[in-house]
Amino acid sequence: MHTVSGGEVAGILVAVFWAILVSFLAVALARLAQTLRATTKLVADVTDQAVPLLADASSAVRSAQTQIDRVDAIASDVQEVTSNASALSTTVASTFGGPLVKVAAFGYGVRRALGGRKEDAPAKASRRTVIVGRTVSRRSARGKRD
Repeated sequence: MHTVSGGEVAGILVAVFWAILVSFLAVALARLAQTLRATTKLVADVTDQAVPLLADASSAVRSAQTQIDRVDAIASDVQEVTSNASALSTTVASTFGGPLVKVAAFGYGVRRALGGRKEDAPAKASRRTVIVGRTVSRRSARGKRD
């Protein structure tokens, strides 16, 4: 029989631990390889889906820019029309406003002068004053005030 020395036992123990360590490392590397394969597949799928999405987004941005350019052109046209309308309004008001006011005032004065003499007496007699929801004649309202 062969007796096993302390050095041989230590060598066997180191060999067993080395084998266990290599086994754990092999399992860890196998799982890491599996994770890398899954990650590669996921990145490929995301890339396949992202490229059309980016193309659609780019198209949408271009379309939005076109619409913004159109709205900007319309807004500048509206601003120009508003400015022209304001200038036209000012011109018409300064050209016709003064004379029209004078003609209207003259017409009102003529009507008042001609029509006021004939209707002056009946108009004053039929006038009424409203006090707190009641209608009273002018004479009775004057009498209450005095």
